[in-house]
Amino acid sequence: MAFLWSLVVIDPLIILSTFLCGCVSVAVTLFDGSGNAAMRVARLWARSLLWIAGVRVTVEGLEKIDPHGKHVFCSNHLSYMDTPVILSHIPTQFRFLAKKGLFQIPLLGTHLKQAGHIPVPLDDPRAAVKTLALAAQGIQKRSVSMLIFPEGGRSDDGQLQPFREGGAYIAIKAQVPLVPMALIGTREVLAMHSAVFHPWRHVVLLIGEPIPTDGLTLRDRQELTEVVRAQIATLLKKGHTV
Repeated sequence: MAFLWSLVVIDPLIILSTFLCGCVSVAVTLFDGSGNAAMRVARLWARSLLWIAGVRVTVEGLEKIDPHGKHVFCSNHLSYMDTPVILSHIPTQFRFLAKKGLFQIPLLGTHLKQAGHIPVPLDDPRAAVKTLALAAQGIQKRSVSMLIFPEGGRSDDGQLQPFREGGAYIAIKAQVPLVPMALIGTREVLAMHSAVFHPWRHVVLLIGEPIPTDGLTLRDRQELTEVVRAQIATLLKKGHTV
């Protein structure tokens, strides 16, 4: 009975948290154009979602990340809960690439734009390449990291999908390390094509060794993409034993 009741109350609480944090995020950007304050609000929102859903997160490998460095984080993508988990547990300042349609959603779109996240036009390959170059420039000019889900979307069956080369492109262009990350368990919290949260689940976030890109050129992006995918696959195998 307690489990059924939690499913009834969890969605309204998450909607309320999203609305309140969205309003605060928009307000703080009036005084902070860097987007850092909006990201702090986003972390608060992310932690509230995990708390409301009763999600317990285990993180391994956080010490591999230089808190003052710049990186491109690459992760598998299982659920809309992936971003809250990463926001809550990766303490560095980072922005992420998101589908252009998300920027058209009231309040959410305003937050994404003002925080400095980057819209990706999936239906325009030329514009997408320009977006990747813009993301690389943002890493250097704003001294922030970038998060990307190289599968291009959530995995429908939970299996690791083929990777696009965007993460490697950005990392090479910006000459920053590419950091593989693996998420396990978020699909069980909120599956694709579902609006029902399943609380009290355990999620694992594993962080691999940063892959240096010093001296690499864009001609190396396919090989680098294969390397990071292989490392994430290895982390996923390990994660199922945690």
